[in-house]
Amino acid sequence: MGQAALDSRRARVDEYLQHLQAGRRLSPHTVSNYARELTVLIAELEDLAFERMHNQHVRRAVARAHGKGLSGKSIARRLSAWRSFFRWLDRHYGPVVNPVNGVRAPKSPKALPKALSPDMAARLLDMPATEPADLEPANIQAANIRDKAMFELFYSSGLRLAELIGLDLVAARSIGAERDVNVLGKGSKTRNVPVGAKAVQAIDAWLAVRAQLARPEEPALFVGARGGRISPSMVQQRLREWGKRLGLAVHPHMLRHSFASHVLQSSQDLRAVQELLGHASIAATQVYTHLDFQHLAKVYDAAHPRAKKK
Repeated sequence: MGQAALDSRRARVDEYLQHLQAGRRLSPHTVSNYARELTVLIAELEDLAFERMHNQHVRRAVARAHGKGLSGKSIARRLSAWRSFFRWLDRHYGPVVNPVNGVRAPKSPKALPKALSPDMAARLLDMPATEPADLEPANIQAANIRDKAMFELFYSSGLRLAELIGLDLVAARSIGAERDVNVLGKGSKTRNVPVGAKAVQAIDAWLAVRAQLARPEEPALFVGARGGRISPSMVQQRLREWGKRLGLAVHPHMLRHSFASHVLQSSQDLRAVQELLGHASIAATQVYTHLDFQHLAKVYDAAHPRAKKK
């Protein structure tokens, strides 16, 4: 591949990524995922121009990725990124036939999201806080109170990690007064979610000591060891530490899954759970009906006289 041709392709990809960031206002994490998949596309092209890529080239790329052990879900995400890129090329540099159209990712066994039981969620959140190793002793208690507030809010309101990190201090006023909060979700869409009593108490406790960690004028509700907005990796690390003491491998999204599963078990209202989670499609929420069925099946097996195993 000539260097000039390679530079030209990279320039097109960079222009598209700028469109995603500035035009569509996608999150940096999402743009980074697109960038990674389009880097793979450039490598797959070899000496082909974008305009000369055909359906069979995409199918061969899918077969190679599947042969290397890439999951069907990961391949589907890659194809989605490529398909969107070629649609953009057609609009701005067309006409370009989209070579990804009609290509499907291989099916993988559908893994259900892992959720804690209500009892295990309560045990996790009611544990005494752990001590972060990267803080001075005077700040350890404040960090413990912060962690408690973050994890209570995750489970109380079903937030995504990026949504929790993105909350500003002004949001805390709404949490305290109205027991709800506006969050900025995927695609820059906002939604209002309720906040439970235990989460409100935990956040009030955090606000009382936040100044011990936060830099002056820092707008973020939750801050890290250096006083700025807390990072995703720090939230994940702290929750892992909490979970280890119960022998659990816990991550932030597991608390979101637990929220959805437990609300659905109690309410049987799939549409309400969809709204609370901020899912654009009901199909994304329907996975929790399978979790709910598992719960009901266990109850049936334990209670029905003709279902009990001898």
